[in-house]
Amino acid sequence: MPQLNPSPWLAIMIFAWLTFLIILPPKVMAHLFPNEPALQDTKKAHAGTWNWPWL
Repeated sequence: MPQLNPSPWLAIMIFAWLTFLIILPPKVMAHLFPNEPALQDTKKAHAGTWNWPWL
């Protein structure tokens, strides 16, 4: 029964995990995010009173 022979499937599994653990992470981490967060001012914005016309 060829299903019980682990030699080809073990090699396929090892090569697949080596691909996932060695080759792919540097490729994924090399991507740049287009929307880098910008620093905001430290002074607080002035929040004026609201003018509610129906009150």
